[in-house]
Amino acid sequence: MKDDINNVKRLVDIMKKQHKKVKKIKKKNNFSFSKKPKINKYKYLSRRIDFSILVEKRYKILIGIICFFMSILFIKLFYMQIIEKDTYQKNLKKLTQNIIEGDSTPRGRIYDRNGKVIVDNKAVKTIYYKKNQGVKHEDEVKIAYKVARYIDVDYSELTENMLREFWVISNPKKAKEKIKDKEWQKLKERKINVDDIYKYKLKRVTNSELDSFDEEGKEAAYIYYLMNKGYSYAEKAIKKKDVTDKEYAIIAEKHKQIPGFNIKLDWERDYKYGNVLKTVMGKVSSSEVGVPSDFADHYTKLGYKLTDRVGTSYLEYQYNEYLTGKKAKYEILDDGSYKQIEAGSRGNDIVLTIDIELQQAVEDILTEELLYAKKEPYTGVFDKSFVIITEPSTGEILAMAGKQVVSDDNGGYKVIDYSPGVITTSVTPGSVVKGASHTVGYNTGALTIGERRNDACIKIAATPLKCSLHSYGNIDDLQALKYSSNTYQFHTAIKVGKGSYAYDQPLSLDKSAFDTYRNTFKQFGLGTKTEIDLPNEALGYKGDNTVSGQLLDFSIGQYDTYTPIQISQYISTIANDGKRIQPHLLKEVFKSSTKKPLTKSLYKFKTKVLNEVETKPEYLERVKEGFKQVMQVGGTGHGYIEDAKMAAGKTGTSESFVDTDGDGKIDKETITTNFAAYAPYDNPKVTFTVISPDVAVDRLDYITMSKVNKRITTKVSQKYFEFYQ
Repeated sequence: MKDDINNVKRLVDIMKKQHKKVKKIKKKNNFSFSKKPKINKYKYLSRRIDFSILVEKRYKILIGIICFFMSILFIKLFYMQIIEKDTYQKNLKKLTQNIIEGDSTPRGRIYDRNGKVIVDNKAVKTIYYKKNQGVKHEDEVKIAYKVARYIDVDYSELTENMLREFWVISNPKKAKEKIKDKEWQKLKERKINVDDIYKYKLKRVTNSELDSFDEEGKEAAYIYYLMNKGYSYAEKAIKKKDVTDKEYAIIAEKHKQIPGFNIKLDWERDYKYGNVLKTVMGKVSSSEVGVPSDFADHYTKLGYKLTDRVGTSYLEYQYNEYLTGKKAKYEILDDGSYKQIEAGSRGNDIVLTIDIELQQAVEDILTEELLYAKKEPYTGVFDKSFVIITEPSTGEILAMAGKQVVSDDNGGYKVIDYSPGVITTSVTPGSVVKGASHTVGYNTGALTIGERRNDACIKIAATPLKCSLHSYGNIDDLQALKYSSNTYQFHTAIKVGKGSYAYDQPLSLDKSAFDTYRNTFKQFGLGTKTEIDLPNEALGYKGDNTVSGQLLDFSIGQYDTYTPIQISQYISTIANDGKRIQPHLLKEVFKSSTKKPLTKSLYKFKTKVLNEVETKPEYLERVKEGFKQVMQVGGTGHGYIEDAKMAAGKTGTSESFVDTDGDGKIDKETITTNFAAYAPYDNPKVTFTVISPDVAVDRLDYITMSKVNKRITTKVSQKYFEFYQ
């Protein structure tokens, strides 16, 4: 305890000593904690004035900025409310308007190059049904019976399954009784579903129950089927053909008693020249189908509605954007009435490169010659021919036809249109391609202008002889084309393939020679798409076997296959001095008009050069001179076209193969004949391409083989020159 007291005393003494030291220091330095520092009043006042000026400047800048933005806002408001008042009012109206579109309007007309209407539209009286909201299937049954009393509907396509479905809908209680208790239990246990129950009902409808339907009942059943066919929200055409004035008037009068039914004037395509080129014109979807499901993605991406009528094939599809009409627009007013705010209009008109009268003549010639050829020997599998006539300098197609002969019901033959085959059918071209083969030889140095060779057969080890049709002795490059020598081309191909030939010895060639040939052939249009303005153009067949013998076959057109339109582009390229031009059917687009048609042009197709053949002009001139000799006396093409027309061209006869029994296996060797030419040779105005696959079976006998291809060419060329002298 005493120690603690002593410690406290010591601590107090220390604190007293420290306090005295502090007092001495303060006294010595004249320092006081409560004393304020001296301040220069004038200096302080000056600082306050500078600060206030700075604040005032910043305030003025801020005011200026505010005024600037207020001015912009004022100008913008003035621009919106005064200058652009009408525009914004229109936009506001659009946002608040309830706008609907009318029915589809007729499509544009299709004309030929001479202004003749090929495809138009015709009004069709139509009775249609569009399902109202809340209408049940039972209600539709009653409506179908009512309509069946008012109109006559052809129900020949009514199937037994349709009739079963109608019975089930018409007799819901009886249909329900057909389901067994154990099946209802399975439905509850989710072992079966509602669709299974419905199938049971259909299956258990008896024949006597089906026989209970009289003529009116069957007609009602078919009407009910049409009412529910396709999209539920779409208009369904119940009767579109042969609607009588009486039927039209009755439905118009009683449409309120049969909810969803009404009348309208629809339209259909009207083909002024019947079936001439009809398949190439293409098809348009019906109003009840709208956009077919296969085309839904394509057209919806372009902004079309699924209820729109659209082109679904060939030209109608290719140029749908021009041909589609503009729908009328209506505003739904507050009282439920309609006000038209924008009139509808027919689609734009298109003019084709086709001469429809020449086209008609070509189709008649094909029909006549195909039927005649079927009477000739060895034409058992022959069934089609193609013709293409073009202007080589523009790529315009004047006529494009394909015809196929088929058996009729009377044991004879009939001819049907096969024009799309011009771009989809692959044929073995034969010697027609030798102009391109010569070019490969010239380009690679495997062939020189004027080079002479012996036209003797060649023999490769373990293979049959490979020969020309006849032995022509020692011939040059022009004679090789004139007489269509095969062995002349074989020797060129051997040199291109860097090979060495010896009789009856193995032959080894560089595989890259196939690419050398194909690259040049493509520049002429063979083995590549021509870019014709039609969908679904085929490419042909490209062989994948690269043995040496196949290269020799390739050089004479006996390996890869090409479409007729490719062969047509090939001959046009030669006529155009090596310029490969896009073939096309569209010539011009015009704004539709009922008063003065074809006056306001919207678009004109421009000639498009796809590429130029990489070769020297003198090489192409040599090929053209050879093609000229082909058409002269002694040439393989002499007599195909009248001598006075000064044509140049090339024939082609090839071995081809077909599947005659449809089992997917090639079982017949056939002969295909082809021809391609242009005229006149000094200033080409026209090209002719005529293709006749499989004209003979198992033999190559020029005496007995059908000359159908030559006859077609002669008649078609004569007809052309009658039109275009």
